[in-house]
Amino acid sequence: MAIPVNLEAYQGPLDVLLNLIEKNKIDIYDIPIAMITDQYLDYVRAMDKEDMDITSEFMVMAATLIDIKCRMLLPKEVDEEGEEVDPREELVRQLLEYKEYKEISRQLREYLENAGDVVTRKTQLPPEVVKYRPEVKIEDLLKNVTLERLHEIYEFVLKRQEDKIDPIRSKFGHIERDEVSLADKLDFVEIMVRKKRKVSFRSLLKEQHSKMQVVVTFLAVLELMKLGKVHCEQDAVFGDIEIESLEDEHDTSLVSDAYREGAGGENAENYG
Repeated sequence: MAIPVNLEAYQGPLDVLLNLIEKNKIDIYDIPIAMITDQYLDYVRAMDKEDMDITSEFMVMAATLIDIKCRMLLPKEVDEEGEEVDPREELVRQLLEYKEYKEISRQLREYLENAGDVVTRKTQLPPEVVKYRPEVKIEDLLKNVTLERLHEIYEFVLKRQEDKIDPIRSKFGHIERDEVSLADKLDFVEIMVRKKRKVSFRSLLKEQHSKMQVVVTFLAVLELMKLGKVHCEQDAVFGDIEIESLEDEHDTSLVSDAYREGAGGENAENYG
């Protein structure tokens, strides 16, 4: 028997199922799936079919109910532990979760509706009360303090100071920083590549003695590429990079001359 329902009142398939269960006064843990499926299908047939997104959600639930109904007619399924599997178990779990969310939503909506009835007022205290601080008596502060306790506090403070000291960096001496000039590295790379016509990037790095020199050498190669003085190739991923000179081997001019004269702008500065 179909139950008359107000179509506008439902938010989705689970909302309809909950309403059917409540109207039929059914135990949610023991749903008569055949009866609920028939009533649900009656509701789906009465729906407005224009909104396909909403209709599709109800059709998916209808297919789920029919599937559960068919499984209820078949021999009972048994899990790995030998216990019977109830085909309705997943549906019951979804209904209980939805019911809980729906109740939380109702409570939040009530809080929102009643929020306008709550009025708060800024606390206004007399200035003398705000400024009041209880009197501190030295006798009370030192009442339970002994020499042994003071010694423990002293040791604790010293330990905290020691923990703040980096055991490695604190032993560093004064480190002199080597100035690495981009102009010098431009000379080094340009002269070597122009002389040998083709060199590997790895061989250039072997000539460097610090991380900063490696970085500035890399910058020099990039600058020469940008100016069209060299061409770089890499045959394989993570393979060595071949740097080839595009200049005349008899050319004596150097890119770094412009840097030293100030034409290089910021690139003429030392990197250190």
